[in-house]
Amino acid sequence: MSHEVAARPQQVGLFLNPVPERRVQFQADSGAQFGRLLVAADADEAERILAQQHVDLLIIDLDRFDRGIDLAPLGQLVRQRNGAPVLLLCAYGCGSWLTDLMRFGPLEYLVAPVGADLVNVHIEAHFARSQPGRDEAAELRGMIALRNGLLQAIAGIDDPAELASAVCVALGRWPGVIHASMFETSARGELAMTAQESSSGIDLARILDPAVALLDSPLRHVFPALIAACDGEFAWLDEPAKCAEPAVIKTLGEMNVHMVVGVPILARGPGAPLGSLCLMFDKSRHLSVDELDTLEALAREVGLGLRLAEMSRDAEQLLARLTDLATLDALTGVANRRRGEALLEQEIKRARRYATPLSLITIDVDHFEAINDRYGHPVGDAALRVLAQAIGAELRSSDWLARSGGDEFQIVVTHTNAIDGLKIAEKIRAAIGATIFPGFDRLSVSMAVAQAGLEESADALMVRAAAALARAKRAGRNCVELAMQ
Repeated sequence: MSHEVAARPQQVGLFLNPVPERRVQFQADSGAQFGRLLVAADADEAERILAQQHVDLLIIDLDRFDRGIDLAPLGQLVRQRNGAPVLLLCAYGCGSWLTDLMRFGPLEYLVAPVGADLVNVHIEAHFARSQPGRDEAAELRGMIALRNGLLQAIAGIDDPAELASAVCVALGRWPGVIHASMFETSARGELAMTAQESSSGIDLARILDPAVALLDSPLRHVFPALIAACDGEFAWLDEPAKCAEPAVIKTLGEMNVHMVVGVPILARGPGAPLGSLCLMFDKSRHLSVDELDTLEALAREVGLGLRLAEMSRDAEQLLARLTDLATLDALTGVANRRRGEALLEQEIKRARRYATPLSLITIDVDHFEAINDRYGHPVGDAALRVLAQAIGAELRSSDWLARSGGDEFQIVVTHTNAIDGLKIAEKIRAAIGATIFPGFDRLSVSMAVAQAGLEESADALMVRAAAALARAKRAGRNCVELAMQ
């Protein structure tokens, strides 16, 4: 049911809010600004009033409305106004209401909490047609420059830390911005500031206690950047005094910050926000709906950049996994035969270039078929894994171990001549002899050492090593033979 307050002739206003006390208070505070002030409790009642008579100014106080339920009906009211004046009273931590409703049509807004005096000044200015004029051309140039700068900054960047830094640098170039920062939510659900940029030397750590997790911070529901990152709400303090936390008000004043904007970086589809962008201004200013829309679009671009960076990381991990599958032996985890042969070719070229010695050690497990026959293949497989670990423990970081097939291994030992290679081989043979193998206690190996000739190919070196290994087996096994050139 609507009510009227007689005051100034001609101008008709309609105030919409679901709370009776707020409707009564608005009548008392601002009724004198209108010739007639009508009030309504919901969108349906307001729609009936608008259908019955002309309304000069529709004022929607968003407090206590539910966006999930009331967004569409309130948006329909804005659309039906068809450009006629609409004024929103929107809490600073619920700015997504505004960015959602502005898609239905043009509107003005005041950031709540807002006193009756400021509301009345705005209404008087509206009816007197004395609102400050907007330089829309300058706004458009600024928005285009901001968006182009950010897109150029993040183009081709696939490192998240580098991306965050580039975003902050680009946002910091917007006129009036004296600090820009970016917050991200990790895969484990932890929120952190990943970058900040300031032309005034501001450090956001003065506000955000680094010793407290941001999701547990008492500022989560009052500081715009945290509201945006945690709740997915577009949030901005156009006056620090509106913040409910005195310490934040004091610190912002000391840093000469007069407005803070938090823009959520939303996930595509359902899910928690990916993070937020935070802008601090040296002066309080009215952001036009076009500027708000631009900031929201920039956050979408940053979100896309984060998703592309994540896809790049996933691709790198997949490539690394595929590389492992292609180059590592699945049973023992050491290099497979193909990788071993490639490493040998590589190290021969390196040794030839720098005139350094290089040796190849080949290893064959004695009577391995008997182990498989007697104890079973699972025990044999376990023995090969233990064997690879025992060999690896005796190698230097510059040496390469590969499984060349079955129960055969080879080691590329760099900067090593034949005599030193024999010493290394004997050390490995003794270590294997002292190793306990699960299921059958001990085993032994036959080994060969071959030093690469000055012009010898990898194939020729492996043939000489194989011949020496055969001699070791004929000599009774569990010994090391030197391949002669």
